[in-house]
Amino acid sequence: MDVIRSAVRMKEVAQDWRRRGLPVALVPTMGALHDGHLALVRTAGQHASTVVASLFVNPIQFGPREDLARYPRDLDGDLRKLRSAGATHVFAPEASEMYPEGFQTRVVLERLPEHLCGRSRPGHFAGVATVVLKLFHLCGPTVAVFGMKDYQQVLVVERMVRDLDLDVRIVRHPTVREPDGLAMSSRNAYLTPKERRVAPELYATLRALRDLVVAGERDVSRLVTAGRDRLGKAGFAVEYLEVVDPDTLDPATSLDAPCVAAVAARLGSTRLIDNLQLVPSDAEECTR
Repeated sequence: MDVIRSAVRMKEVAQDWRRRGLPVALVPTMGALHDGHLALVRTAGQHASTVVASLFVNPIQFGPREDLARYPRDLDGDLRKLRSAGATHVFAPEASEMYPEGFQTRVVLERLPEHLCGRSRPGHFAGVATVVLKLFHLCGPTVAVFGMKDYQQVLVVERMVRDLDLDVRIVRHPTVREPDGLAMSSRNAYLTPKERRVAPELYATLRALRDLVVAGERDVSRLVTAGRDRLGKAGFAVEYLEVVDPDTLDPATSLDAPCVAAVAARLGSTRLIDNLQLVPSDAEECTR
């Protein structure tokens, strides 16, 4: 497994792959890898024999009061895990490699970041889109694999790819969960033992909303109220719980077609996100 720290060298290697016509799969990560990340790497290996995983804690997607300084980092452990999962190359640059002195360009989407996480994290998705575009240019993937836990992030990346005519196919990977249902996340390491016992209630609440929809509930406001009440009683501070259109993230006005229930909530100092598709019993499941 080749570990590349230089942006210039990564670009040179990718240019060689393009000259040779090699398919390349990329898995962008911020490190602190767990089994969810490794599932993405293994899926990438099903699409290309050359699999690049990036390890980069992207400073421009963190707000001034967010957890950039304490975000977990474990380069040696991450490299061992990536080797075992089948990555052939790792791109692990320093911030100065990605954002040299004087850097001032951002990729800004107009509408998708106005929803959900974007409302409380101004500039976050511009940081995400910018770093992903740079990774696409430097690593030269033909395929990139993203996990669906960060549903809004996936939509942002897909929209950028379409709008900018990028020659990269985005593969959506289902959310990987712990046995008790908690979505795997590097930030789960922040949870205290007591909070960790409560955390699965986030997904349990989404499943309860799905069951209500399958049973015939069509009132979005009643669903949202039920979910917020349940999470509040469990000890969560709910940032948002919304039922949205799966493509635009606009608030759903009815449940006559598949929608997505998306939630962000805090347990103590830890911010958790999750989502689940809500499919009425008389509607076909959305396959995008």
